[in-house]
Amino acid sequence: MTHQHEPHDADAFHEVLRSLPVWDTELPAFAPDTAPGEPLPLFRRWFVEAAAAGQPEPHTMSLATVDEDGRPDVRTLMLHDADERGWHFASHATSAKGRQLAARPEAALGFYWPAQGRQIRLRGRVVPGTPKEAYDDLHARSTGALAAALVGRQSEVLADYGDLVRASEAAWERAAAEPDAAAGTWTVYVLDPAEVEFFQGDARRRHVRLRYRREGDGWVRELLWP
Repeated sequence: MTHQHEPHDADAFHEVLRSLPVWDTELPAFAPDTAPGEPLPLFRRWFVEAAAAGQPEPHTMSLATVDEDGRPDVRTLMLHDADERGWHFASHATSAKGRQLAARPEAALGFYWPAQGRQIRLRGRVVPGTPKEAYDDLHARSTGALAAALVGRQSEVLADYGDLVRASEAAWERAAAEPDAAAGTWTVYVLDPAEVEFFQGDARRRHVRLRYRREGDGWVRELLWP
């Protein structure tokens, strides 16, 4: 049976879409000539400032990968760390993203913090961490995180939602009884960026875009037209 959509559904959608404000707040200034020589300190500063400005979940980010047919794939997940090695996240090696990264270990990350009109984009090579890093990462988090990891089977087809409920209940029981349990496919990944772009929105659309581009052992800084 074909579902017919009422014309007013499209009208309501477009009315709302066109009425939404963008950055309905006072935006901070950003002087790129004062930025540090490498991107990590600026990322950490902007992250703390986003949290202080009330940005919900500033640690969520988009991860883009490429599948075996060269088609892009994107999803939202959490940042686990950002240090001299790169930007850390975690997943099952058997998940769609895990398989894609194993075949093509290049990815992009995107952070968007509308509370300050800021976004950060990164592109680079991704390498898996050690099993110990994966174990430590998983057990530094909540019981729920461990239970979810113990369920496993991420991205597989789910025949019935009840199967998930039963597997989840069993995983929660095990996580509570065995807080040191390991999830064998859980993997920490580190994106080592070749490019990092910092975008500061401007109310008059004179947006500031500062890109760090790796060159040799250092970084080149350059402004981009918005």
